[in-house]
Amino acid sequence: MAEAESSTGFNIHPMDQFQIKPLFGAGEIHWYTPTNVTLWMLIAVVVATVLLVIGTRGRAVIPSRSQSVAEMMYGFVYKMVEDVTGKEGLKYFPYIFTLFIFILLANFLGLIPGSFTTTSHIAVTAVLAMGVFLGVTILGFVKNGTKFLGLFWVSSAPLALRPILAVIELISYFVRPVSHSIRLAGNVMAGHAVIKVFAGFAGALGVFSIFPIISITAVYGLEVLVAAIQAYVFTILTCVYLNDALHPSH
Repeated sequence: MAEAESSTGFNIHPMDQFQIKPLFGAGEIHWYTPTNVTLWMLIAVVVATVLLVIGTRGRAVIPSRSQSVAEMMYGFVYKMVEDVTGKEGLKYFPYIFTLFIFILLANFLGLIPGSFTTTSHIAVTAVLAMGVFLGVTILGFVKNGTKFLGLFWVSSAPLALRPILAVIELISYFVRPVSHSIRLAGNVMAGHAVIKVFAGFAGALGVFSIFPIISITAVYGLEVLVAAIQAYVFTILTCVYLNDALHPSH
């Protein structure tokens, strides 16, 4: 099979780019082993720190470019949290803003050729989604007690349908972290895999490689948009779940 691929020029392995590899050596990966995932998550944190802390330290009346970008993102997420959850949800803004910035930067950094997209791995997105799920669930019970269970009881529905709807609501609630994590990882992974496939065709078609190159450019532009949209979607869903914890009644 490998010989056939070599002879035809087609050597496309779109999923190889998602392999987790140790930074030092080639041995077995343990929970404490520094990997390419660790490296690029750290880079995302460093970039966020440079942009939001160092880039805004002057707090100039006429902001620099980095300060303008930081203030724009801050205002965007602040307004989102306020619109979805109300004033009561603003106390949780720092956590939600941190999620947005990390996911956004991890997505954009993954678009750099030769980099690693940490948000393409379900292990990373699942941790983020479970943090949101457990956080809002605990918050819901702490703030509302047993009244939080009113989230699953559709009082506006006919009485005979309420138990059935309660089961459906309960199942959909526990599916939240699954859909929350898979949506982000799946969209990011799919786009990168498509680019890799087109890149393989570009290397094999010779003079006709202009066509897959054009396709790569178009898909790459779409991926830039997807990177921002997926960060937004993950964040606004977090706000929706937080609102359910703060105001659980149907």
